[in-house]
Amino acid sequence: MQTGGYADAVARAEQFARGNPELAVAAVVLVVLAIAGLLALLRYRRPVGVRFKEALADRDRVAVLMHPDPDPDAMAAAVGVARLAEQVDCEPTLQFSGQIRHQENRAFRNVLDLDIQGIDHVSELAAESVVLVDHNHPRGFEGADGVLPFAVIDHHPGEGTGEEFTDVRTDYGASASIVAEYFGDVGGKPVPPDVHESEVEARFTLPSRECTGLLYGILADTRHLTTGAAAEDFNAAASIAPGVDEDALDRIANPQVSGETLDVKARAIAGRQVEGSFAVSDVGTLSNADAIPQAADELITLEGITAVVVVGERDGTVNLSGRSRDDRVHMGRALQSAVEGIPNAGAGGHARMGGGQFPAAAEVSREALVDAIFDSLEGDV
Repeated sequence: MQTGGYADAVARAEQFARGNPELAVAAVVLVVLAIAGLLALLRYRRPVGVRFKEALADRDRVAVLMHPDPDPDAMAAAVGVARLAEQVDCEPTLQFSGQIRHQENRAFRNVLDLDIQGIDHVSELAAESVVLVDHNHPRGFEGADGVLPFAVIDHHPGEGTGEEFTDVRTDYGASASIVAEYFGDVGGKPVPPDVHESEVEARFTLPSRECTGLLYGILADTRHLTTGAAAEDFNAAASIAPGVDEDALDRIANPQVSGETLDVKARAIAGRQVEGSFAVSDVGTLSNADAIPQAADELITLEGITAVVVVGERDGTVNLSGRSRDDRVHMGRALQSAVEGIPNAGAGGHARMGGGQFPAAAEVSREALVDAIFDSLEGDV
């Protein structure tokens, strides 16, 4: 009975198809499209780290490109991406433009013994397939505008995308948190510092060096998980904690500080102008621009101060660095507003921290700049 009913249904379907060929073809097309849509949905719903792993597996080589003058978060994310690439037989090369001057950044590179290459021209990229980490628009080297990255991993605001893979999470405090999540997505396990990698039974592993770097990247960009940190940053830090080398972490976190940096911090504090709970300090000319954000970090700790901007000049460029712990002040937007109208100026950042710069030759006095900064912090724009 059941077999006969099935045969009758098939016969009726064949008869309908012969009598209505156009409708039959349309029905087949709809079924194919439905299956394809279901497969695409299942593919999309897979963990992001799995999709990124598969994107890397399709490449023989990648250039993992950090932003100019990379900080610990950029270097940590790059190292994590490189480790994932290696485990799917994709050869990574870590590259950056600019310089690594800040003592914390140099300590990060040296303690973890990172093999990263500086570039000045697009022709020096190690591969056609470029992965941008901790920024979403290539910049800082000649020909950067012509680079179309195949993947972008970032936590900064921006419209940059990758040709095949884009993961920009502006609610995260660090790009290192995103990369750490990828290893959780693929079932990766951290390797403790006193354990050899071969002793860990897992298809994907995260050695102690990478765990240490990723954790410090998270800590550096969230001020030790106190500023701009999301729940995901805490979770990412916890997931890699078993593999962290505490001695290496301490050596990165406590590098020696140059005399000039201490002097710039002192000048920022002594020369600060205060309006309400906002402070702006012009530290003048200096040889190490990285001392400016460090001075801002120092100034924001002063009692009664909720938002600060430090201004300094190096090699014909005026640099600004801001910090905010005031819910009324989005520092990135405030700095954008402050330099609006100044030729060739650029600024931006997050709610809690931001930066900017413009040529010192621009026709704007420091007094007018300080006034514009205060107006922006106060929302009087």
